[in-house]
Amino acid sequence: MQREILKYLHDIRESIDSIYEYLGDKSDFNYYLGNKLLRRGIERELEIIGEATNRITKIDSEIEISDSRRIVDLRNWVIHGYDKVDDVIIWGIISRDIPKLREQIQKLIE
Repeated sequence: MQREILKYLHDIRESIDSIYEYLGDKSDFNYYLGNKLLRRGIERELEIIGEATNRITKIDSEIEISDSRRIVDLRNWVIHGYDKVDDVIIWGIISRDIPKLREQIQKLIE
């Protein structure tokens, strides 16, 4: 695997780990909803995940990242449609998609 791709995979994993760190043991939607700094921090990490995924797919489209197009689209939505970001959708991504993505990225790194 190319060094550059491995760097982006590490960036994705680091952003996922940061999301978990930000949430700590407060994995609760109401806590998330009531904390603007937390929401903005997580949105930034999702932007990084999307940008790194985009760069990986441009270098090697054969790298298997499930829903890579959806990940990049999320990045674009958060950045360009910041005023339309739906906290319920973001929370669903955090709860359902991020754990699966972390597992997949870890396997690619190994």
